[in-house]
Amino acid sequence: MAPFTTGAWREGDPPGRRRWYAAGKPLPLHAGGELPGVRLAYETWGRLAPDASNAVLVLHALTGDSHAAGPAGPGHPAPGWWDPLIGPGLPLDTDRWFVVAPNVLGGCQGSTGPASPRPDGRRAWGAAFPFLTQRDQVAAEAGLADALGIGRWALVVGGSMGGMRAVEWAVSHPGRTGALLLLATAAAASAEQIAWAGIQLRAIRCDPHWHGGDYHGTGRGPHTGLGLARRLAHVTYRSEPELQARFGRAPQDAEDPRRGGRYRVESYLDHHAAKLVRRFDAASYVVLTEAMNAHDVGRDRGGPRAALGRVSAPALVAGVDSDRLYPLAQQAELAALIPGADRLRVVESPYGHDGFLIETEQVGALVRELLD
Repeated sequence: MAPFTTGAWREGDPPGRRRWYAAGKPLPLHAGGELPGVRLAYETWGRLAPDASNAVLVLHALTGDSHAAGPAGPGHPAPGWWDPLIGPGLPLDTDRWFVVAPNVLGGCQGSTGPASPRPDGRRAWGAAFPFLTQRDQVAAEAGLADALGIGRWALVVGGSMGGMRAVEWAVSHPGRTGALLLLATAAAASAEQIAWAGIQLRAIRCDPHWHGGDYHGTGRGPHTGLGLARRLAHVTYRSEPELQARFGRAPQDAEDPRRGGRYRVESYLDHHAAKLVRRFDAASYVVLTEAMNAHDVGRDRGGPRAALGRVSAPALVAGVDSDRLYPLAQQAELAALIPGADRLRVVESPYGHDGFLIETEQVGALVRELLD
């Protein structure tokens, strides 16, 4: 792999379908301080109605971005991560709905994050980038909504980290959330989720090219650490039966594990690590993972029951039956505590946590149920 610093989108790269919103003032942060120069990249599909009543907010997971639909191309190394759901005649029918997908604050695909230049333009934020919470990220997205003239979303939908932001939207801005779809997410990060994430953070920070987070501009980023983090995360995203059925103990092609070769499952993880390193930024991975670890919708609100009691939107809460990272008990808690939610919905899938991205037919049925 030729030396490079980051997979983040940088000024001068092809913009693709991205548009940008720039905040006019610094963003106050939940943990203290403020972040100046906030900018969010976003993409839209469809047309906003004259009364702005048809807007849908789609919130991505940890390594997602604004490119929720559409082909790969200049500026977009991969097709849209929810492409089967967004478009004419699809569950998020763009002949009817105006769909907005922002790149999260702290991300690396056009929004302000550690790889972004500081307001003085001299160098990247790097280690000086502040600690973020979902409340900060939602506050930035509320500014985007204001700029687009959207006072109330017809639907806010998100899975995993996107689900954390979706539930924060419904609690922080109940009057602006018309309906809510939460997928494979939680009211608060659990000890096990924090533990898995903590190992990933340690892998990145132990990379000799991390430089305390100030590696931007050095010509070499902490790619080994980021790749290890991705390998570990990807195992938690899938299920053990799926991995066994797909790979078993088979060696990779002609490689012999007894002589230093790899098993097929190892090659699979290597492939996903290499893909992420080329399109993501290690410091963004750290900032967003720390925000996920800090997620607790009940913090400073009297606990989860009091916080979720603020949600006024009709809601559907769904989990994946094979998800070992965000088990169904976490979605059951959300369904029980959100006044407008009914029973827990279960997505049947062998794919584990990633089922909310893969099982688009089942997820699309939930979207249609809410919107129709």
